[in-house]
Amino acid sequence: MELNENAKIDTSQIDDQRSGGGGGGGLGGLPIGGGGLTGIVVSLLLAVVGGYFGINQLGGDGGGTQSGDNTTLSQECAQTDRIKQMDCRNVLYVNSIQDYWVDALPQSFGTTYEPAKTVFFSNAVRTKCGNADSGVGPFYCPADDRIYIDLAFYRTLAEQLGAPGEFAQPYVVAHEYGHHVQDLLGTEAEMRRQQERDPAAANRLSVRLELQADCYAGAWARNATGTDDGSGQKIFKSITDQDIQEGLDTAAKIGDDALQERSGGTINPAEFTHGSSAQRQQWFRTGYDSGDPKSCDTFRGGAVS
Repeated sequence: MELNENAKIDTSQIDDQRSGGGGGGGLGGLPIGGGGLTGIVVSLLLAVVGGYFGINQLGGDGGGTQSGDNTTLSQECAQTDRIKQMDCRNVLYVNSIQDYWVDALPQSFGTTYEPAKTVFFSNAVRTKCGNADSGVGPFYCPADDRIYIDLAFYRTLAEQLGAPGEFAQPYVVAHEYGHHVQDLLGTEAEMRRQQERDPAAANRLSVRLELQADCYAGAWARNATGTDDGSGQKIFKSITDQDIQEGLDTAAKIGDDALQERSGGTINPAEFTHGSSAQRQQWFRTGYDSGDPKSCDTFRGGAVS
């Protein structure tokens, strides 16, 4: 993967809250555990297996969101060595993903894309879905249309979960923006209604939602080299087969079966909320191979087995 050092980095798509503390507590009134990186691995595993990684619509305290200050980020991402900085690279990933969906959403689904900000935070954050700490991992909040990520998660992903590849980072971001697309299309809301009508199917429906977000991430990856910064400069110079393999490896490491096994429990498909490692790889690959988000209909009959 090679980013274009000449691409403009649009930090206006980010809300940088890393210097302002956070909301603390648990997400949606549920205890998450572990502030910062203390105990983050245990809390992350419990969060993912418990279904609180990826998308959150638990209602929370309704207290609203915080606002950050992008001054430092904007200055950093205007420097000549900006491509070397992880946070600036992540801004470019956001820029690329949103540039893709601006065209892909109306072309594929006849719906106008509405941009969503990504919030960088440290340790804890307040959202319209409730308060969260770093242990919850990256997530999308439909109530405020924002993606939330503590960038320290990538260290956990690499060192504790065994996914060190650089392409793991844009894969994670693209997955979260897949949830935003589902929100815009009404897919997420319809899934919640189905869960209410049939509580016994709640986990199975959650798996289909998460696998679709993986597929959308794959569709973006296929088209990422065609995205630009708005002035004609391409954001990516190249994405290689090795990069895609790193995305697939990441999908395998965060499959429900892999996480259940790592947390010391038995593998129980009835408790899956995000899909097995094989399923997550399959649907990321489906999106990538087709390059078409219309191929990502995980809710179709026997599409997920």
